[in-house]
Amino acid sequence: MSAADHERETLAEGSLISHLVELRDRLLRAVIAVFILFIPCAFFSDELFTLVATPLIEKMPQGTSMIATSIVAPFMAPLKLALLAGLFLAMPYVLYQAWAFVAPGLYRHEKRFAVPLVISSIVLFYAGVAFAYFVVFPLMFAFLTSAAPHGVQVMTDMSNYLDFVLLLFFAFGVAFEIPIATVLLAATGMVKVETMTKNRGYVILGIFIVAAFLTPPDALSQCFMAVPMYLLYEGGIIMARVLLKNRAARQREQEQRTD
Repeated sequence: MSAADHERETLAEGSLISHLVELRDRLLRAVIAVFILFIPCAFFSDELFTLVATPLIEKMPQGTSMIATSIVAPFMAPLKLALLAGLFLAMPYVLYQAWAFVAPGLYRHEKRFAVPLVISSIVLFYAGVAFAYFVVFPLMFAFLTSAAPHGVQVMTDMSNYLDFVLLLFFAFGVAFEIPIATVLLAATGMVKVETMTKNRGYVILGIFIVAAFLTPPDALSQCFMAVPMYLLYEGGIIMARVLLKNRAARQREQEQRTD
């Protein structure tokens, strides 16, 4: 091995180590942020669980309540919720650490495109969670609790309820990311906007299939997920058209300046 090759290998190894050290530091900062926010959430974990359970509690028949079928559930379920709440609240900072790690390797135009994309994805995820809690849950639980056969008393286990609502929170949060995915597909050229518009029928079918898997087996819950998903898909197409139009206009201006 020549001296030049050895020097290049040493530089590459040093660069890899420095990147790994930076990755470790940023992961550590993200974990610390989650832990810091977990502490107050853990202190108010019971109140936090009551807040999350309110949409069901308000719709349960009078004289009934939630139950715990496991002896550790009254302690572990609120604590689990507190940890996830800490992660939920720290998500902007966690994503910022991820952005700060990859940003040095991006071009200037990629940074201009990525920053609003990251911010809007965070906002849309929170909007999806809020939509599930304030709009979907009250209507869905009102229907489900009233659908119990005569003689059946609705008494939901708190751990099962928590797993159920966390799944729906995540599902609606991801569903509200559809405009971001649509814009990315159009911006990268993977799928043309015309193709997205032409295949609306297949998209609607796919959306209802996904909603059927992620929501309870009733038409009301499925529609409350599928309809916003489709509207967000149409919104993503509009955003993609505007983005591509602006990009084409900038390219024409650059060509005119070059000529």
